[in-house]
Amino acid sequence: MADFRLVNPEGWEYDLQSVYSAYIGYFQLHNVPWYDRTWGQFFETFEQFLGFSWPVITVTDSWTGRAHIVTRLTTVGAFIKMIKTRFGETLPTPDNMLKVTHFETSQRHLRNVADWATYKKLYTTLPAVALAAFKTRIRAGEPKAIRELWAKHDKTFLAIDFEWSERNPATFLEWGYAAVRCGHLEAVGAWPPSPESNYRKGHYIIGDYVDKIVNKHCPTYPWQYAWGDSQVIPKSKLPQITQSVISSLVSPDTETTANSLVLIGHGVSSDIQRLEETKIKIPHNVLIIDTASFERALFNAGERGTMHDPKTGKLRAQGSTLSLGGLLHSLGIDPPCTLHNAGNDAFMCLLALQKMMEPGTATPVPDPDARRKSKLAGLAMGPPMPVAFMGHLTVEDGGRSMSGYFKSPGGLGSPRERGVADGVMDEMGLVHRVSKYGNASPPGTGGSWKDDKDRDREKEKEGWVRSAKGLRSVTK
Repeated sequence: MADFRLVNPEGWEYDLQSVYSAYIGYFQLHNVPWYDRTWGQFFETFEQFLGFSWPVITVTDSWTGRAHIVTRLTTVGAFIKMIKTRFGETLPTPDNMLKVTHFETSQRHLRNVADWATYKKLYTTLPAVALAAFKTRIRAGEPKAIRELWAKHDKTFLAIDFEWSERNPATFLEWGYAAVRCGHLEAVGAWPPSPESNYRKGHYIIGDYVDKIVNKHCPTYPWQYAWGDSQVIPKSKLPQITQSVISSLVSPDTETTANSLVLIGHGVSSDIQRLEETKIKIPHNVLIIDTASFERALFNAGERGTMHDPKTGKLRAQGSTLSLGGLLHSLGIDPPCTLHNAGNDAFMCLLALQKMMEPGTATPVPDPDARRKSKLAGLAMGPPMPVAFMGHLTVEDGGRSMSGYFKSPGGLGSPRERGVADGVMDEMGLVHRVSKYGNASPPGTGGSWKDDKDRDREKEKEGWVRSAKGLRSVTK
């Protein structure tokens, strides 16, 4: 099997084992006593049949997605000619051989199979062949393949989006994600997913560049994240955070089985390039969906009907691609949040995919008080547990114990409430401190932890103490 060359897949369309099976069926149907014929040795077993030395390639069926070892009709003719030459009898060409319409268009490796060991070795490569073709079909936006993927209810779909500087694509300004773990939802009977409660989501702002680098051609809106708290982080931490999110959802890399994680993006090629630039490790068996390609394929297939440009009123041309905003508009979704914010774009990209899969999905509405509620949730964690690291605060308020992480109050003019002991509960149910790199207020408006402690000492001298409700006087 080491001796092979490349050939075009055209004309290679008959499954090799089906050729042997078709002959056995023909003999049965027409009462041909092949076992008494001199050439019968070739039909005793499939292994004997392989002794002719069949040239083959591996391809996948464009409809079923199954991989096959196929040969040409001319090779079947050569086999018939060999029987005629050596044994003086003419065999017909069976009419019920399995014909495969190949998906692949690139050249394939040609191999000659003359024994069972060679065939078996080649057969073990079929799952990898099928996976490679399936990845290509998903990436190209093939509707049938993507629908089958969604219908299994066993994958985790992770939408990602980067925002970067127009002048230097290597300068990241934001990163956002939204994920839905379909396998977990299916296990508990929560299907279809509810975007409000079933999407895990996050938004990260690069503090080194925020409000310093502003795109002019396509402005970004880092402070307009609508689905929770943004986190301001230093640029050096972005690869670490991104890798941790992906690692929490991914399954091991194999050559024969698709990963449990499916990456999603609108115009996803640029986002994949950003991941590669930051050395983010993504298993090779991860499937990638481009919602732009998927919608375009649906439109080209006539499944989206006649569409007009909302600005010009002109009919949409075949092969054209919609922006994320255009896609949402075409689905009847009035974006409830500001686009060109990485977190919002990722959330809406995942919602658009679900809307195309589950048309009855309702459009979620951001809760303007969601951030305040998430903070209050951190105060209702129950009895405080001992914590060994700095920053944990336990206070007594009316005889009720309250526990959380102490947040630095804002400076003069800050919209944040001063002196509140709170914590933010993430999607895993953990409460974490919101530090100067972990809040959504613009830089320069918050104090430091050390400043808070100094101010507390001064207030205590004046007869004030800090509680979960702010500053209270203890002067009798």
